[in-house]
Amino acid sequence: MTTFGPDTLPLGAFRHGDEAPRIGAALGDQIIDLTPLGLSDTFAQPTLNAFLALGRPAWTSIRASLLELVRTGAVEPHLIPQSAVTMELPFEVADYVDFYASEHHATNVGRLFRPDAEPLLPNWKHLPVGYHGRAGTVVASGTDIVRPSGQRKAPDATAPTYGPSLRLDIEVELGYVVGTPSALGSQISVNDFKDHVYGVVLLNDWSARDIQAWEYVPLGPFLGKSFATSISPWVVPLEALEPAEVALGTQEPAVLPYLAGEQLTNLDITFEVYWNGELVSRPPYREMYWSPAQMLAHLSVNGAAVRTGDLFASGTVSGSAKDQRGSFLELSWGGREPITVKGEQRTFLEDGDEVTITAHAGPIALGEVTGRITPAVS
Repeated sequence: MTTFGPDTLPLGAFRHGDEAPRIGAALGDQIIDLTPLGLSDTFAQPTLNAFLALGRPAWTSIRASLLELVRTGAVEPHLIPQSAVTMELPFEVADYVDFYASEHHATNVGRLFRPDAEPLLPNWKHLPVGYHGRAGTVVASGTDIVRPSGQRKAPDATAPTYGPSLRLDIEVELGYVVGTPSALGSQISVNDFKDHVYGVVLLNDWSARDIQAWEYVPLGPFLGKSFATSISPWVVPLEALEPAEVALGTQEPAVLPYLAGEQLTNLDITFEVYWNGELVSRPPYREMYWSPAQMLAHLSVNGAAVRTGDLFASGTVSGSAKDQRGSFLELSWGGREPITVKGEQRTFLEDGDEVTITAHAGPIALGEVTGRITPAVS
């Protein structure tokens, strides 16, 4: 269990015994039951969606009031041990979009999937590449992940076969939670990112690489990605992460005007990936090529509306070093270079494996997201 300091106060949905689920804030190893504090009627709801819909001025005001109540000790009568509750999916996901914003990851995957071609496709440095996922398969941390089945074709086979995925993988990502919606036909500027996005969650986009490799040409990810995406139970507000903001790195060639901005930022976050309890990777988020503001601007530039509860993710976070890669596809280099996990040589996930992803931005914890693999349905 990850503990959060008094300046972070992430929000999540919890269930205490037989009581109806409601909203709380994490403080150390406790949960502040927000409903009796009278800060907002939305905290009596089973998800964060009503609170998210209030918009940035309300988020800031309510957070300031909560910080003051924590400082004075007024929340102490309303603390519940985290060990005594069940965490729920923090918000109802409206739409889910997954981007591909790490140059290191995109280059590695290009070399693995297209060894005889340039690793980055011609459009990659001109726009944040992404795809629409299935909102209904976004699940709360701790939910078991059933091994998916589908078509897969070995490189030396003449025809595909059907069966459980043999190359089940993870993707370490940061997810952004939309609160304020936009109208159909409008565009969101890179400068308006914080007016629409409340905060972030840790995200694991489970991936069936053998299914993905066979199906993704010519339209991209589908069944190899849509079976499950896990998110952390706590939504960390952007305001809590302001000390972790860093300038976005240089983008060459220059981006088009709708993606340009003088103060585009990234986040200095370090992830840790634990495979059956063993640390195997530490991907750095600050090296991501595309900023979240650019992702949101591109997502809406064609007039697509965003809704309260929309989730968009960064894509796999990978660094330049081998021990900074955010997927087992990269860590094992397509299965050709096994890594040692608990004394065993491993490439992809086996039934019973558990993966936990944590992250921190300096002293600021972002929580954890975990999942365990169960056998495919026969």
